[in-house]
Amino acid sequence: MTTAQCGHLDTITDAAPSADGCEDCLRVGSTWMHLRRCTSCGHVGCCDNSPMRHATAHFHETEHPIIQSFEPGEDWLWCYADELGFEIESMMHSPAHS
Repeated sequence: MTTAQCGHLDTITDAAPSADGCEDCLRVGSTWMHLRRCTSCGHVGCCDNSPMRHATAHFHETEHPIIQSFEPGEDWLWCYADELGFEIESMMHSPAHS
């Protein structure tokens, strides 16, 4: 990960995760590989390795730019708008599904 500057840090909130799995996959009965939490609204979606790619779809629908890994032991963030992966020390030990 890099410490390069993301221009969207002001969009990060402490929104609670919307589900303990990909909320869209749960609704339609699909499966997922890994989970991502939107740092703007808390939407939990599946990664791009998943069949439905709901986290990226959420970005395209809402323009919420930053996701955080929702996987145990992963503390990274990704900004779709800046195409930049990074970590924020104060956000280490991110929330994760059980």
